[in-house]
Amino acid sequence: MLEEKARIIRKHIIKMIYTAGSGHPGGSLSATDILTALYFNVMRHDPKNPKWEDRDRFILSKGHAAPALYSALATSGYFPVEELLTLRKLGSRLQGHPDMRKLPGVEASTGSEGQGLSIGIGMALHAKLNRKLYRVYVMIGDGENDCGQIWEAAMSGAHFKTDNLTVILDRNGLQLDGPTRQIMDIEPLVSKWKSFGWKVIEINGHSFREILNAFNRAKSVKGKPTIIITHTIKGKGVSFMEGAVSFHGKSPNKEEYEQAMKELG
Repeated sequence: MLEEKARIIRKHIIKMIYTAGSGHPGGSLSATDILTALYFNVMRHDPKNPKWEDRDRFILSKGHAAPALYSALATSGYFPVEELLTLRKLGSRLQGHPDMRKLPGVEASTGSEGQGLSIGIGMALHAKLNRKLYRVYVMIGDGENDCGQIWEAAMSGAHFKTDNLTVILDRNGLQLDGPTRQIMDIEPLVSKWKSFGWKVIEINGHSFREILNAFNRAKSVKGKPTIIITHTIKGKGVSFMEGAVSFHGKSPNKEEYEQAMKELG
């Protein structure tokens, strides 16, 4: 079931970006399996009641991967699937980066790199102070680890013992201009996050078995927040986009679109 949902979401992503003529397919496709697991298995949420007080919260800190989030929300039932084709159109609710004021299911307006984790920590603290049981999930990009605010937030999350917070690092190894190891080497990530006081789980971000197991493990961690480092492939699911930095922020042309849709079934 999850594999089929992920395939549908990937098709929506490609169609949305092709129709818009712009967007970020690479990081959207690498994040798809994580989002599929969250929205169709892990999180407590209700598309018919987006403001349900006890819902789990998801924040897409790497806001440029908005097509993946929009596709997951629409497929879940937050708004009509047909609206996906309005991506980046004038007056559309589906902007290039998520806007919580416009679209149900979007918990935070993001896109300025590094800010989403701080927002997530605030939400997690709100739950603790008000004795709420909801959990907070934040997805960050590996290029986003260049940002100092990520590490300030990492210190805060551990200091305040936000064990109701799970961060997912989409570790596809590429950012806007090239490999992370060349732009700004962020390794060794596991030991860095551990030294900041976090529980670290490292998995294959395209294995639903590993993904679901990691989220279950995170729920049992007490006294500290958890980060799941998910090793992914940028452009996953479309052969010519996989591992290609050129598709970080580029729409496919007509021939590429047709090939991608054929590959995705």
